[in-house]
Amino acid sequence: MPPSETPPPQTPLPGPPSAADYAEYRPLMFSIAYRMTGSVGDAEDIVQDAFLRLTRALRDGTRIDSPKAYLATITTRLAISQLRSARVRRESYVGSWLPEPLVATERSPYDDPAERAEMSDSLSMAFLVLLESLSPTERAVFLLREVFGYDYQEITEIIGKSEANCRQIFARARRHIDAGKPRFDASREQRDEVARRFFAAAAGGDLGALLSLLAPDVVTVGDGGGKGPALRDSLHGPERVGRFLLGLFRRGQKLGGYAVPAVVNGQPGAVVYDPGGRVASVFTLDIADGQIQAFRAVVNPDKLQHLGPASGLYLRPDRDLP
Repeated sequence: MPPSETPPPQTPLPGPPSAADYAEYRPLMFSIAYRMTGSVGDAEDIVQDAFLRLTRALRDGTRIDSPKAYLATITTRLAISQLRSARVRRESYVGSWLPEPLVATERSPYDDPAERAEMSDSLSMAFLVLLESLSPTERAVFLLREVFGYDYQEITEIIGKSEANCRQIFARARRHIDAGKPRFDASREQRDEVARRFFAAAAGGDLGALLSLLAPDVVTVGDGGGKGPALRDSLHGPERVGRFLLGLFRRGQKLGGYAVPAVVNGQPGAVVYDPGGRVASVFTLDIADGQIQAFRAVVNPDKLQHLGPASGLYLRPDRDLP
């Protein structure tokens, strides 16, 4: 190089992700991973793994123009891999399967009020259960496009399939989801009012008031995973569901338990505690057209550990009741 020429400026390599990067990107990564897997624990592990991979790539000198895009790609691919390995476990799961409950009132880095308002329906247990019918790749393409607003070129780079293939996958998944997509009240105020009346009727043992809130085709779904007490088969119809729920609340009260209303997977629900403050169950209400369409409860202790120590409140036999 002649002495008169100035060497071109060198672009410094970015350093490892900082705490600010972690805080900025984590909500999106967790949102993708949780909706993909339905597991808080698996989502946390995926987020941690993705950040470690980003750190190693940067230290190795890999050029990464967009850490956000890189992390979204790694997160999605890890979630697809996790889902494939979980298929066998899901098929042998005892009883009904529900996702690990995501409780908005807990102090957590993924609790985003703005997202709760705009994307709460895509967090609902009913929606996540419906996603279980899709293959891992279909689930990823559908979520990236429908929920997170990625364009097809971005999805192609993340999934590793052609744009035409991704479009076909999305169309197929969209038809399937639309056929069973749950409905929720558009008005949060109306939904909250129905939930308030539900808690008052259930706690007060008022069957008539409770029946007035239940839809004609209301259903209860319980997830005990073979480790907690739950219905092996769902209950249908206002009369059966109403009497079951009153009995459930009455039993909890006799055992000294109490329910704390909360936003659970974007919908009205509650965390149920035993007298020692341990988590006994979490339930959520699907509300549409001013009525409760479904009552979904998670009592599998393995799915409650991220909320605190799990309780055996409902494991006590009836003869031990006062």
